[in-house]
Amino acid sequence: MPIEHIVVLMMENCGFDRMLGWMGATDRGVDGIDPLHPRSNPDRIDGGLVLQAETTTRNVERDPLHYLPNSLAQLDGGTNQGFVNDYVMNHPNSTPEQRREIMAYYPRGFLPALHCLAENFVVFDHWFASLPGPTWMNRLFAHTGTSLGSVAEPGSLFSSDLHLYNERTLYDELTDADVSWRIYFGDVPQSLVLTHQYHHLGNYRAFKHWNADIAAGTLPAYTFIEPTYFGPYQNDQHPPHDVMRGDALIAQVYNALRGNQALFEKTLLIVLYDEHGGFFDHVPPPATIAPDDHTEHFGFDRLGFRVPAIFVSPWLDPGVVKAVHDHTSLLRMAAEKWPGVTPLGRRAKQANDPLAELHWRQSPRADLPEAPVAPDIQPARTLPGLAGFKTSLFGLSHHLESAIDHAGNRSALMARAHEALADSMSQARLATDRAGAFIEERTRASGVIGAVSRLLHLK
Repeated sequence: MPIEHIVVLMMENCGFDRMLGWMGATDRGVDGIDPLHPRSNPDRIDGGLVLQAETTTRNVERDPLHYLPNSLAQLDGGTNQGFVNDYVMNHPNSTPEQRREIMAYYPRGFLPALHCLAENFVVFDHWFASLPGPTWMNRLFAHTGTSLGSVAEPGSLFSSDLHLYNERTLYDELTDADVSWRIYFGDVPQSLVLTHQYHHLGNYRAFKHWNADIAAGTLPAYTFIEPTYFGPYQNDQHPPHDVMRGDALIAQVYNALRGNQALFEKTLLIVLYDEHGGFFDHVPPPATIAPDDHTEHFGFDRLGFRVPAIFVSPWLDPGVVKAVHDHTSLLRMAAEKWPGVTPLGRRAKQANDPLAELHWRQSPRADLPEAPVAPDIQPARTLPGLAGFKTSLFGLSHHLESAIDHAGNRSALMARAHEALADSMSQARLATDRAGAFIEERTRASGVIGAVSRLLHLK
């Protein structure tokens, strides 16, 4: 296999049917939507059925919930018939148009970059979230193979229930196996909820450097990209902001790689989503095994709903993979790829290795298309305040602020505490500055300690 570099771009909150369901009408054999026989969900408000249908809505105003209780209600005993009614329970004043959005899917070509990659490379149509629940936990599974039994995000700007996690991570494994890695981030890296990461902050890099790094060919063996979660440049595709801004991020990641052919011929790009975001998918999540013994709040014996997963490389022709995968498959993949890396947790140890499912060409393709970018991306909206996952990120930023050692830097941020009560843009700026100050201080300190250590060693 000619691959030396693996890049994982994990987006947010979009189910397979919504983003790639249109592929069911193509000749690729993708388990998607049949426009002649659309699925449906009952609507308790008018007593009728809401059918799957195309949408061109770029801003979903009322976010469908996707926590564990919502996901189980949407599953409705294994039939996936509870999506609309769960939405009604949480948004009783919703309009018929808003309820139709829960069942809707984007038509072919509407998302320029995502659909370009799906048409030209390999789609995994049975990749599931690791938990029928929210972003926070599913991202932990991608990094560590477990959420240590947690099923809920803190969910409040001032919550004392901020979950920090001290389990071993994929990045510990890579470091100990002498495999290079990096995490690119847009604003507040959610992966910093993992306390082991504080030993590796030199491996964090702002995404604004991505294009220059790829042009220079400075790509580590394993790269994970966290999008911008909030603020004026939010591009994670989480409602209510323009879904096209996230699509432009996908284009930027891919087009930069495409622009360095020599590097791209040694690279596999994986475009993935953390969870379904409360939008309908017609495939019931299969049973699985718990990653560990932390099953007090949930058995972790069922995967979450399907999410889009596209594998992109000059060595891959268009195709589809039907085998079941979830986010712990990333850990299994790393263990199979690099000697000395162990798949963390029971789930990862038995997960399918996605690399084993791919059919590699004998020579790299020369016909790689450029991913188009929508010309009219809308600015992110200023909202009254943060909600859901973003409030948890804000809580994380407050913890990072408290861990800043420099009294002057910490005091300057603490003096801005009133911004926590302002609008979403103010909250986003404060959270981003907190995270940036923490990373900068710890990275500088580790660099000084490392330099001193090297000098002592030379003596």
